[in-house]
Amino acid sequence: MGRAITLVAGLILALLPMVMALSWEKQAENRLTAAELTPTHAPAVAVAQEANEQYCTPELKQILRRVLTSCGLIGGGGGRGCQPLEAKNVATMEGHDFNALFVPMKERGAIVQFERASSELDATSSALVDRVFADRAGASYFFVVARASQDGATEYNRKLSEQRAQAVMAHLHTAFEDASLDSQVGLLWLGEEYAQLDPSFCEWPRSGSAERCSADDLNRSAFLAWIECRL
Repeated sequence: MGRAITLVAGLILALLPMVMALSWEKQAENRLTAAELTPTHAPAVAVAQEANEQYCTPELKQILRRVLTSCGLIGGGGGRGCQPLEAKNVATMEGHDFNALFVPMKERGAIVQFERASSELDATSSALVDRVFADRAGASYFFVVARASQDGATEYNRKLSEQRAQAVMAHLHTAFEDASLDSQVGLLWLGEEYAQLDPSFCEWPRSGSAERCSADDLNRSAFLAWIECRL
């Protein structure tokens, strides 16, 4: 009898480390699952009341996360060098729906219009970039979405919209000399193929004159806005 008890006790002692290890592994797995289900957050900043998150829909957060990750602003990945994915892969929605996401930002956003076939910022456009960028109000990321009108070849317009986005970035570096710019500014260039702006955006703050608001005028442009969304 005593021998049997001794054998059982020995067996329990032998199995105990295995049981504990399995228990710890399960707990670790549960913690990992919980962490994956918990939304990540943008770096802590002093968020002002103006930078509320009422416009931060799940769709907008998805686009922001993809663009900011491809730009190297979040998720690690080394140097900046923003080269977004194909527009439709980044947005995963129709152009109209994509543009509608930005409508609530009208009071704090703006549209910089360029001359045909140009990526140069004139004095009015530069002043508008400065004004919008200065109105940070505690937000974390400055979003620049550049486009081209449907004049010309597709590949040319892709490159032109990229040059327009980069022109805004270059101006910010010159005007503000802020070492943190590369960790704040997310660029996306859409060419002519995706998310063309409609005439409703003529009501936005723009650098073009009131007479210059045809579809082509609107889409020779870069949309600007500070965005505060906890991703």
